[in-house]
Parts: sequence; C-alpha cells; structure tokens
Amino acid sequence: MMIRRKKIYDGKAKTLYEGPEKDTLIQHFKDDATAFNAEKHAIIDGKGVLNQRICEYIFQQLEAIGIRTHFIRSLNMREQLIHKVEIIPVEVVVRNMAAGSLVKRLGLNKGDTLSETLVEYFYKNDTLGDPLISEDHITVLGWADEEEIEDMRALALRVNDFLRGLFANANIHLVDFKLEFGRLWENDTVEIVLADEISPDNCRLWDKETNDSLDKDRFRYDTGDMLEAYREVANRLGLMTQSGRDDIAGPVLVK
Repeated sequence: MMIRRKKIYDGKAKTLYEGPEKDTLIQHFKDDATAFNAEKHAIIDGKGVLNQRICEYIFQQLEAIGIRTHFIRSLNMREQLIHKVEIIPVEVVVRNMAAGSLVKRLGLNKGDTLSETLVEYFYKNDTLGDPLISEDHITVLGWADEEEIEDMRALALRVNDFLRGLFANANIHLVDFKLEFGRLWENDTVEIVLADEISPDNCRLWDKETNDSLDKDRFRYDTGDMLEAYREVANRLGLMTQSGRDDIAGPVLVK
C-alpha cells in the first residue's frame, strides 16, 4: 500500500518529503536535468537512479573516513532517508582546474591546473543567479559565523582530497564540484554536516586520457549523451553491470 507523505521542498533535481522518523526527510532523486538556472530543462529517464546510487556510495565512503553527512540509508533506487538539517544558504565550490565560471570571470585557460585548490562561496539564491560572495558577506549577513565557515572550508578540502583519489583510481580528473552544508541539531549540540548530494550533477569530471566530459556539461553544452556519461562514472566506480538492454533498466545497480 502506497504511503503518501507531505512534500517539504521541490527543487530542480530533487524533492524532499517528510520522513518516517522524527527529524528525518526522504530525498527523492528526479530525472529532471537543468542548466543555466533552469533556463534549459529536460527529462532524462534514469538519471535520478544513477545519481542516487553514486551519491549513496560517495556519502558512505565519506562517513567511513569520519566526514559526517545527512545521509542515513537508501530506501530504494531513487530515495534516501536523510537527517533533517538547517541548510546554510551558501554553496561551497572547490576547484582543482580552471573551468566553467572561473574561466569566464578571470580569463583563464580551460583545463589549466591550479597551483593550489581554490575554494569559492556563492549565495544560494536562484532568483539572483547564485552570485559569488566573500566570507565577509556570509558573516555580515548572518548566514554563518566564522567558526562555521572554517568548518565548511575544512570539510570541503577533506572531501576534495578523498574524491580526487577516488576518481583518479577511476581514471577521472576531478575538475571542480559544489557542496552544500547544514546544521544538524542533536539534543543541545549542533554540528556542520555535508548535505544535498555529490554526483555528476554537481561535479565536473573529465576522462584523464581524452578530457571528455563525464558530467552535466554534456547537457549544458550539447556535447554528448548525458546518461551515457553518468553510466560510465558509475561503471568506473564499480557500481553497475551491463545487462545488455538499451534503456536505463539495462544496467543492474549493485546494492
């Protein structure tokens, strides 16, 4: 019997529903693909399944090395049970190579390796186009205090170190990625934890041999089959096997 739950939030790629337990939510991964602040939109059958599985795997690996996330467990191929957190309205972008908006803003050459990992902050606001902000903006406007900013930065760099190794073993460059964080309240304590997702939707991933994109840039710029790229990432991480069918039901996801 299907249980209908209250919808809490409907985003571009995910929907949040009330959870079955106190202070939990259900995060549903949709097949919607968007770009340029949702000006470009399509439904890519099976995308949500792949993103959920990749995110599940990465969050489990991060938890295993002591990086706390909002992830509790997967409920099915599209949904996760997560801790309810107070999202900080700041997107933390970690860059290892020049690409995307960094190239446009500063005139850098696409693909140049940065001398050090660069961490940038953006105000999470679709209406304003997620503008670039400084640490002073964050504290003065009350989105997070200095200690929380330091926690987010430190966690972002730890995640970067882990993911660079994970993807390097899969012959993939981790060019850049976006993270979101939230406050997890437990009794009288609060902890900054990783929230949202980590998947090809918010990572820029390039094949090490060819520099071909294995992420959402294929959809943004019409440079190839987006679903094929996501399948390739999952395959290289050892998360799927091919059954021979042509549709998204073809790959059998390994739980």
